[in-house]
Amino acid sequence: MRRFFVKNILFVIAVNVLVKPVWVLLIDRNVQNRVAGGDYGTYQALLSLSIIFQIVLDFGITSYNSRVIAQNPGKLATLFPPMLSARLALMGIYIALAYGWAWVIGYRGGELALLTGILLFQSLNALLSFLRSNIAALHRFKIDGILSITDRLLMIGACGFLLLYPATAGRFKIEWFVITQIASYAVTAVAAYLVLRKIAGVRLRLSFHAPTVAGIIKESLPYALLIFQMSIYNRADAIMIHRLCTNGKEQADIWASAFRLLDMANMFGLMFATMLLPLYGRMLSQKHDVQPIVKLCVNLLLPVSFVVSTAGICFSGDIMHLLYKGAQGTQSRDHQVVFSWLIASFPAWCLMYIYSTLLTANGNLKTMNYIALGGVVFNLSLNYYLIPRLQATGGAITSLLTQSLLSLAFLVACSRILKLSFNAGRVGGLLGYLAFVIAVAYGVVNFVHAQWIWQATVLFAISFVMLFVFRFVSVGSVKALMERE
Repeated sequence: MRRFFVKNILFVIAVNVLVKPVWVLLIDRNVQNRVAGGDYGTYQALLSLSIIFQIVLDFGITSYNSRVIAQNPGKLATLFPPMLSARLALMGIYIALAYGWAWVIGYRGGELALLTGILLFQSLNALLSFLRSNIAALHRFKIDGILSITDRLLMIGACGFLLLYPATAGRFKIEWFVITQIASYAVTAVAAYLVLRKIAGVRLRLSFHAPTVAGIIKESLPYALLIFQMSIYNRADAIMIHRLCTNGKEQADIWASAFRLLDMANMFGLMFATMLLPLYGRMLSQKHDVQPIVKLCVNLLLPVSFVVSTAGICFSGDIMHLLYKGAQGTQSRDHQVVFSWLIASFPAWCLMYIYSTLLTANGNLKTMNYIALGGVVFNLSLNYYLIPRLQATGGAITSLLTQSLLSLAFLVACSRILKLSFNAGRVGGLLGYLAFVIAVAYGVVNFVHAQWIWQATVLFAISFVMLFVFRFVSVGSVKALMERE
């Protein structure tokens, strides 16, 4: 099972590495640099608002569906029509509620028009996620990996044309960015349905049988509550920065610049979580030991996250100066500080992806909801205190503290509920590796007299070699993985 997981996760990572950084660094970043000042910050705040209301849009159906189908693949044909029907009904409710709340908190005119487009592409993205959850639940991870980049490929093509074509390049608008996302998600959702129809024989049929749909929603309610709370403590920062700061648009722009890079790093953790949920679900239903998979994920994700975070902090000013025109003026220090605090939270995100996914697969939703509620209260309270005083930096500090506390809470809960053994040697090895990476970074920055990009290359190269020295990865395991079965 470990070999199957590693081969598939390496494929998924490979295809995503080829596409998603291009989207983030060459398209999304250039859109922010190209559109009128503050427009991207408004877009990011509205996007965060739309994500918070995804409790209504998703209602936990994707997670619930993935877990059920992974454990009982034969149920797909009967569950698909009512699941799809529930999804479509929730899309309408989601758009109405999010739009109404935006009006209540003061958005008007063009902001509401922009929000309408965002809500539409979020709805299509949720539909795509539901379709992909069925494919992943059947352990067709490579197909799911290809579909996970199809929407981005389409967006790269459309936005890239608009950003480069002389007639549109000089007057690019944030509305065009939204429209290309709507079209790309729609095309990819159709493609996902056609793939699912071919491999599982499902048919595009709606079933608004009230008791069945109500039963699905009832079963999904704990998942929905969890997603809602996670959305709040993960995304409320951008909205609060936009509304609480005196120069809200500018601060939201700074936040978006830094959070984009953390979001790109989190792509790897999210890929693990997407694959782990059905894998954990199948293993737990068959009474298999999940600890080897958990250990493997920790050994792969956590050391890498240490290196990424350390490099991000050491070279934060250089990175932000390279990527954003706004980081080259008087706001340069703000960009640097916000990014440093945010990227420092990356290891906590990785831990959370591993252990919260395991708790979800095991059905421990009550425990997870209690933990998430604590995260919501802590995050909102600290944000309300720090953002007016420290602006976007306050939101970044709050994010780091929130993710760190929650990751530890999920780890402890997982260990107690599933009786995972504690290995002091492994913890010591991880801490030792972190200390080593920090020491190497200090040496590289102070004693390697070269441009920062070469200093970063040296840091990554040494850290990669030390993965084998600390035995997070072994030469023998790599050889075994490459051999034919």
